[in-house]
Amino acid sequence: MTTMLTKPNDPQPQEWLASDLSLGNVASYKPFTFVDGEGVRCSLYVSGCKFACPGCYNKVAQNFRYGSPYTQALEDQIIADLAQPYVQGLTLLGGEPFLNTQVCLQLCRRVRAEFGHTKDIWSWTGYKWDELLVESQDKLDLLDLLDILVDGRFLEAEKDLTLQFRGSANQRIIDVPASLEAGEVKIWANLKR
Repeated sequence: MTTMLTKPNDPQPQEWLASDLSLGNVASYKPFTFVDGEGVRCSLYVSGCKFACPGCYNKVAQNFRYGSPYTQALEDQIIADLAQPYVQGLTLLGGEPFLNTQVCLQLCRRVRAEFGHTKDIWSWTGYKWDELLVESQDKLDLLDLLDILVDGRFLEAEKDLTLQFRGSANQRIIDVPASLEAGEVKIWANLKR
C-alpha cells in the first residue's frame, strides 16, 4: 500500500489578500540567527499561511491567530538589533509574509529608510515568482523592497535537507533586484547547492 502525498494549496491570482486574512500577528522574532539566510540575521516569523504545505516545518504559524500582535515596541527592537554592525540583514518568514503585508511593508520601509541598502532583506514565500508578478499591489510593493526571495511551496516529494536555505528542490533563491531589472528570474550569485 502506498501513501499518497497531498499537495499544498494553489491560489488563483489575487485570491488570497492580506487585507482579508492577516490579523497582524507575529509567531516569533529571533534576533542574531545564522540559519535564515546569509550572515547574521534578525528573523521575523509572521502568523498565517494558506498554502498548508504538507510537512511544513512551522505548521503552528499557519494559523493567522497564532502568536501576538505586531507592535511598535517590537519594530523598534528589530531596528535596534539590525543596527548592530555584525548584522547583515532582516529575514521575513512565517507563516506567509506575502499574506501579512501590513506588518512586512511597515517594517521593510522602515529598514530602507534607516539603513538604505546597507542591510539586506530576505523573504521566504510559498508563492512562485511568476505568481507574485500577477498578485495584488501590496505584494508587488513588498517584493520591490526585497533583496532575496526564496520562492515556491515546500514539496515533501522534493524534500532535500542538503540544499542551501531551502527545504525542497523546487524552491529557488532569487536575486530580486536583478530579476526585476532583467524581466526574468536571476538566481542568487552565492548559490552553492
